[in-house]
Amino acid sequence: MHEQKVADGQGPAQLISGSRPASGGRLSRMELRRHVGLQIGIDAVCLAIGLGAAYLGRFSLSPLTDTGFWMITVVAVCLLYFVGTALHLYLGRYRFGGFDEVLALLCSVVLTTIGTIVVDVTFGRSGRMPAGMLPLAGAVGLVLMFGVRYLWRLTGERRRRQQRTGSEPIIVFGAGEGADRVLASMLRTPDSPYAPVALLDDDPHTWNLALGGVRVRGGREAIATVARQTGARTLLVAIPSADAALLREITTVAENAGLLVKVLPRVVDLIDGRVDVRDIRDLDLTDLLGRCQIQTDVGSVAGYVTGRRVLVTGAGGSIGSELCRQLYRYHPQELIMLDRDESALRAVQISIHGQAIADDETVVLCDIRDVEGVNAVFTRYRPQVVFHAAALKHLPLLERFPGESVKTNVWGTMTVLDAAVSVGVERFVNISTDKAANPTSVLGYSKRITERLTASVPADARRGVFVSVRFGNVLGSQGSVLRVFASQLAAGGPLTVTHPDVTRYFMTVEEAVELVVQAGALGGNGDVLVLDMGQPVRIADVARRLATRGSRPVEVVYTGLSPGEKLHEDLFDDDERDIRRHHPLISYVSAPAIDRQHVLALAPWGDPETTRAALCRLAQPHTARPRPAAARIGAAEAPSVVGNDH
Repeated sequence: MHEQKVADGQGPAQLISGSRPASGGRLSRMELRRHVGLQIGIDAVCLAIGLGAAYLGRFSLSPLTDTGFWMITVVAVCLLYFVGTALHLYLGRYRFGGFDEVLALLCSVVLTTIGTIVVDVTFGRSGRMPAGMLPLAGAVGLVLMFGVRYLWRLTGERRRRQQRTGSEPIIVFGAGEGADRVLASMLRTPDSPYAPVALLDDDPHTWNLALGGVRVRGGREAIATVARQTGARTLLVAIPSADAALLREITTVAENAGLLVKVLPRVVDLIDGRVDVRDIRDLDLTDLLGRCQIQTDVGSVAGYVTGRRVLVTGAGGSIGSELCRQLYRYHPQELIMLDRDESALRAVQISIHGQAIADDETVVLCDIRDVEGVNAVFTRYRPQVVFHAAALKHLPLLERFPGESVKTNVWGTMTVLDAAVSVGVERFVNISTDKAANPTSVLGYSKRITERLTASVPADARRGVFVSVRFGNVLGSQGSVLRVFASQLAAGGPLTVTHPDVTRYFMTVEEAVELVVQAGALGGNGDVLVLDMGQPVRIADVARRLATRGSRPVEVVYTGLSPGEKLHEDLFDDDERDIRRHHPLISYVSAPAIDRQHVLALAPWGDPETTRAALCRLAQPHTARPRPAAARIGAAEAPSVVGNDH
């Protein structure tokens, strides 16, 4: 359908036959002339037949002995050649029978007909060739030209389809534009690995439709029947905009019918909106868990990142490392990567720069629980933008050792906040979790407290904007359920799930971080920005799907909910409302302030139950505002402890 140029080796014959010339993919000048001659010859014959048909219909006589008829025919053919050449119709620019050529052909015939009428009227005409019948002749000729092109392309496509051996029969689900384009690519690519045998679509209005000779044979309920009738073992979901819920539904039906499911890329991932047979790929778990299409306002992000000194804590973790990679694209003046794990820091450095640079001053080995160390880093680098991603997040372990969450998640965040205030940070983004909404676990309590701490930075102490961003589980992150399942599969199973009905929200790390960066440009002081996680996913369904994809059957075992674990996660507290001011995937809620002295009074070395109860109380809203004169945490106020995760 796309415009083709001779300079690119796309001459008419090549496009008619669907093959490439043997000599490097370019048509020689002689070959071009021969094919152009064939094309104008076909059109000349069609135009002559149109004139003859109009003459015969007008006079009921044969036009072969009429000199006037032949004179007008010669004039019309010459005009068609010159007009068609001027419109690039006969220069190999258009695919033979493509929509672009159809438009050029229509314009050429219309202009030729008008020109022929002008010549006939101006220079005198035979009484046997009235000008009034020339439009009819042009119309008949145009229909014939269209018909020849259609039959030529149809014959070529059927010939290529019959000659293709070894192609796998495939059912295509979806009868929209995506399916139309991928079908065209399958049928016109000589070495296509797939041969479409049937179309399916849930819309009953498409059930009489045929695309490229392939008929729509029903909706998703017909998947098993059509698979048996055609012998297909693969189903392609040709709906680039399909969301996770639709993919899960179709995949369940297809896999029950013994079909392997493949998909097309998302619309935003397609170059110029074109779909090629090479774009077909296997369905992965990311497709089934979420396909959020994010439109980032690059201008607003660049406005607060480009040319600024940016610091990321927990830079070696899943979220922190992806943050560093995405922030690096916006050309900050300096990107300072801070973490306590030297191996993780080296890995993120290599992922960004392609090599480990021994003397890279922007890679900082530091623990956020080290108050003096954090202050020294902020004093030296004086960051203008801070993304705080360092945290302990393993829920069952934090239930056993709640004091560690105090030292890292709570006091560590307090240390980073105070250091940021001391150097006048312009924008501070605290990474939170959906477990902070209606928290029931130590992890949730500690992250809710960090939201409140971030919102409690005194106005007279700060110069910038301090916000928190809350989202759910990240696919493939350290400790995520997918990594656990992968290790269990590698060990031969079983896959362990806490409860048959447990659900969680999921995002890919790229999607989550992109929204975090965007949220940093949109939030105001005290805001907690909640990312849209789509629909919650039943973990048991994920486990069963993975279990069936292994080389041998793997059992799914239910272990019961862990202490502090929810059956269903929340994105909002009971008293929070979903308000979306600027971005369709970002909601705004407020975090109530918290008294820092209450936070400092926590005793992480005491009885775990006492520490857990104290965290629970602090996570609940308080009406008391923090005292403006509250001092920044210093070395004397917080104990010197080590270790933070991410």
